[in-house]
Amino acid sequence: MSVIVVVGAQWGDEGKGKIIDILSEKADLIVRYQGGNNAGHTVVVNNTQFIFHLVPSGILHNKKCVLGAGVVIDPKGLIEEILELRKRGVIIDRKNFFISREAHIVMPYHKLSEQLTEEREHSRIGTTRKGIGPTYVDKMARVGIRTCDLINPRIFKEKLNEHLKDINLIFRKIYNRCGFNSRSIVDKYSEYADILKEYVVDTSSLVNKAIDNGRDVLFEGAQGTLLDVDFGTYPFVTSSHPIAGGACIGVGVGPTKINKVLGVVKSYSTRVGDGPFPTEFTKKSRQDAFRIKGREYGATTGRPRRCGWFDAVAVRYAVRINGLNSLAITKLDVLDDLPEINICVGYKYKGKIMNDFPIQTEVINLAKPIYEVMRGWQQDISGIKDFKYFPPNARKYLNRISHLSGVPISIISIGARREQTIFLKKVL
Repeated sequence: MSVIVVVGAQWGDEGKGKIIDILSEKADLIVRYQGGNNAGHTVVVNNTQFIFHLVPSGILHNKKCVLGAGVVIDPKGLIEEILELRKRGVIIDRKNFFISREAHIVMPYHKLSEQLTEEREHSRIGTTRKGIGPTYVDKMARVGIRTCDLINPRIFKEKLNEHLKDINLIFRKIYNRCGFNSRSIVDKYSEYADILKEYVVDTSSLVNKAIDNGRDVLFEGAQGTLLDVDFGTYPFVTSSHPIAGGACIGVGVGPTKINKVLGVVKSYSTRVGDGPFPTEFTKKSRQDAFRIKGREYGATTGRPRRCGWFDAVAVRYAVRINGLNSLAITKLDVLDDLPEINICVGYKYKGKIMNDFPIQTEVINLAKPIYEVMRGWQQDISGIKDFKYFPPNARKYLNRISHLSGVPISIISIGARREQTIFLKKVL
């Protein structure tokens, strides 16, 4: 039996979707533990692309998939995703898809609140404007609406009416907006409830029973370590816990039940939205080249990702925060054409060398990366089936990443397709 947490070890968009899809084939249960439909996992099967926003990608293998209590759910977005997947032949029913009764619901006022905040220059952080942050705000303020409330018409109406008193006051006084009508929300969300109620269960009990019965369970994170609300580059972070510890509180399982933590990293670095990014390319031509070859555009928003060199300082920090056992390296093939490749091995700040990741935004913004230059391999590796056939310089690059990060590499991805994956050690 294996219980594994898969986390992003950079700023998100590391290629977790593909790694989770491959591991899902041998798992019994795949559990999403945090975030909302502000994230996207892309999977390519037989040259057909699937983009997942809430539904775990393990559904492609017809495995049991769970949305845990730490996830915030936009009912409209989830229903649209389910219908689109069904249209493409994916089976989703009450036997293989489950929603936590404790998961919080994204409401219309959450989306508008975030949109209006992002329009104000001084408070913009580059969110997806999906209402995720405000939903977590209400959760922590203890005024949120959960799925167990959504499927109870009386409770839903009572909680909505009570909360709208404050919400509408805020919109009138701060944003000069008229606010929201309770009846229209109730009518629309009652339709959502009728569709989703068959999936709502006690998912903590479901997952714990699976673990106790010796099943292989895969916990799926969204975003990345450096976007964690506590340990990321605050305030340019998400509103939940993408780190491995988030799996326990986001699902309702004890930490003693987790066997391994796998960190997913790109062979370079990317970031979407605003915030510090020490190794970001300064040349537009290089940015454009990486975006084109690596298809570096957000799966949820379509926004171009900011690209840069591999940051070993940041990944080493992610190894510590998550307790990573090994790394999965993705998009190594994107580096194929480069004569030289840089790896950030430290930062220089006010004349001093820093080997640990500084969490203060001001320090990260002023820190200058210290690069180690490695020779490229200038060879197409996308069709290689065995690590021993990798070009010597590609092997050296991977070994250096492993050494600097402090953990072994277990998986190498050299393309979008499932078969373009090399396992160096057994994961699940």
